[in-house]
Formats: sequence, C-alpha cells, structure tokens
Amino acid sequence: MDAFTIGMVGVVALVLMVFLGVRVYIAAAAVGLAGLVAIIGWDAGAGMAGTIPHSKTVSYTLSVLPMFILIGYLAFHAGLTEKLFNAATKWLGWVPGGLAVATVMAATGFAAVSGASTATAAVFSRVAIPDMLKAGYDKRLAAGVVAAGGTLATLIPPSAILVIYAIIVEESVGRLLIAGFLPGIVSALIYVALIVIMAKINPKLGRPIRGFTWAQRWKSVPGTFPIIAVVVIIFSAMYLGWATPTEAGALGAFVVFVLALAHGMRWKGLQDALLESAKLTVMIFSIIWGVLIFVRFLGFAGLPEAFAKWVVALDMPPIMIMICILLFYVVLGMFMDAIGMLLLTLPVVYPAVIALGYDPIWFGIIVVKMAEICLITPPIGLNCFVVNGVRPDIPLTTVFRGIMPFFLADVATVGLFLAFPEIILWVPRMMMGS
Repeated sequence: MDAFTIGMVGVVALVLMVFLGVRVYIAAAAVGLAGLVAIIGWDAGAGMAGTIPHSKTVSYTLSVLPMFILIGYLAFHAGLTEKLFNAATKWLGWVPGGLAVATVMAATGFAAVSGASTATAAVFSRVAIPDMLKAGYDKRLAAGVVAAGGTLATLIPPSAILVIYAIIVEESVGRLLIAGFLPGIVSALIYVALIVIMAKINPKLGRPIRGFTWAQRWKSVPGTFPIIAVVVIIFSAMYLGWATPTEAGALGAFVVFVLALAHGMRWKGLQDALLESAKLTVMIFSIIWGVLIFVRFLGFAGLPEAFAKWVVALDMPPIMIMICILLFYVVLGMFMDAIGMLLLTLPVVYPAVIALGYDPIWFGIIVVKMAEICLITPPIGLNCFVVNGVRPDIPLTTVFRGIMPFFLADVATVGLFLAFPEIILWVPRMMMGS
C-alpha cells in the first residue's frame, strides 16, 4: 500500500477503536505508531513516536496549562466561588429566572480564573443547584444552566482548549486567549437573555428572588474582589504585553494562592487543589502526546494536504464549506470529548480552512465554540455527566432535556460569529495595534 492508503486505513482504525471505547490517547498513539512504522520503517517510526512525548512536554507554551488549571481549583477550594455566586444572586436575583441568571454570571466570572469547563460545571453543581431547587426552580433549568454555564470556560481566558488549539496549529497563545474574551461574554449574555425570556413565558421555571437591600448588595461586593483581581492581572498582562501567557498564569496562580490563604484555606484544601490540578493536567498531556503521534503519521501519509486541495477545489462558496465543516463537528461531538475531537481533526481541517482564506484566530474561536457545544451534546455531553455525577438525584435524561434550549442558543451564537467576524477579531487586532 502507498502512504495515502495507509493513512486512510489508519483513520478508519482510529474511528473504530474510539467507537469501541478505547481511550483516545491510547487509540491515537497505537494507530500513529503502527502507521509510522508501516510508512518509514520500525527504527525511524518507533524512534519518532518515542521522542514526541518528551519534545512536547518540554515546550514552554504547554507550561501554561497547569498554571491555568491550578488557578481554578485554588479559587474553588478557597471558597471564592460561593462568594461570587452570592454576590451575583443579590445583584441579579430580581430578574425573571434570577438564580439561573446569577449562575451564568458567576460561572462567567469563575471561567475567567478556570481553564476547565468540567471543573466549572462540577463547582456550580455544588454551589448553585441546591439554591435553585430550594427556591422551587425547575430541575431541567437548574441542571441545564449549570451544564451550559460550565462551557463558558472553553472560551473565556484562561482556556485550556484554546491553548491546545494554539499548540496544534502553531498560532499565538496570547492572541487566541485575548480573542476568546469578547465571544465568551457574548455567549454568556445570550444565555442570560434566553433564561429571562423562558422565565417570562413560563414563570414556573424560575421565579425572581427579591428582598435584598442595597446594603446587602454592596456588602457582597468585596467577596468578588479576588476573582476580579486575577482576571484583571491575567488579561491586562497578556493584552499589554507585560507577560507571556505562562507568566500571566503563574502570576495569577500566585495571587489566588495568597488570597486563598487570606480567606482561610487549610492544608486539606491546598492538597486537594494540587492533586486535582495534577490529575487534569496529566489527562490533557496524555491526550496531547497520543494524538500528536497520530498527527505526525497523518503528515507522512499526506492526508492534510490532500484534504485541503479537495476542499479548495469544491464548487461551493467558502461560507457553505465552513458550515458543512461545523455540522461535521456537531455530529463528531456527539461521540467524542472536546479535546480529543480538536486534536484529531485540526491537522486535517485547519490547512483546508486556511486555504479557503479564513483567519486562523477567527477559526480558532469558532472551532472551540463548537467544542463547547459538544460538551452538552448527547450522548457524550461531558458536562451533563458531570452534573449528574455531582447531583445523582437529577436523572441524566433531565439534564439533557435541560440543555436543549442552551444548545439552540449556542447554534445561534455561532451563526452570529459567522455573520459578524469582528466580534472575534476586534480585540486581538487592537492588541496588535492594527
């Protein structure tokens, strides 16, 4: 067989292994190794596969991931999340569906210090769902808003998935993280508008929470200062060029650590934060290692170049091709986790998208938004499983029913980004001074 045919066989083999339940990093590494050996021989193929984990681990760019993950877990174990939700409730509880709106805004704030969507979903399953159910909110809305709110961590910096995208396509991590800020805020505001409209139409879903005095509201504000301080430090350091993303992440982690100690975090909380950060970091690194071996195999097989030429030769407007690519991601997201999906598809899809003339920063935000959608798409919507895992009293079917309005809102948001690309590109262009 020629190299291209071996590449196609490898892709089919990988898809079959994933559908059979083999973990993505194991399947990708095994197929990648076998493919490299088949194309360039055992010595060269095995040697190349063996050096990839080390060469990628020592990458300075990759060191930003554990810093961002640690920030989120430190903030949670220091109790800063509860203070954020409490303040959001007091200030926004009076609107229809007030507690759900407060959950979205608090999740937005927490997403700005946490790079992991599953962590955000787990945190607010513990913090927000009990209050919503106690106030008589519909279980579907309570579960759906937490699962959907957790996805905001994929766009709002610091975002682990945006960092992974930057590493795979060799794009600026700083520009991508900055670019995700405004689209993340827009996504959150669309969620808020959806909740208010739903609660207006059907008040039984979630009633307003009133009775807070202005004194109580202002008293809740200082509890949000630690989160705000970290957001300002990370965003301004990267935007103004004072620090690299890794340095900004390290500074943010140090600030959260100091604030956590000031808020009474004990050794057990610090230990849990460090262990959970290490576990999530190892999981992400393992996926990166395995998939990059597979990516190297695809390069030798010539699949990315062949796919790019085929896409460019299609007799269709570029926007229609882009919509077809995004629909492909929706379907793929039903069966794969977000990180694995991006790592496996970007080496083939990205060259084609760039050949069509699209901006790599713009496409990065779009494709990460699609990864965000797959986090709440049945049957493998990871955030939905997280909510059900933390709250087993809420059936998984109820969680999936609850996220459907938010899924439709996300589809509308992607359409907005397609129609108005400046929503994504405006901030990074200002950063570049152009």
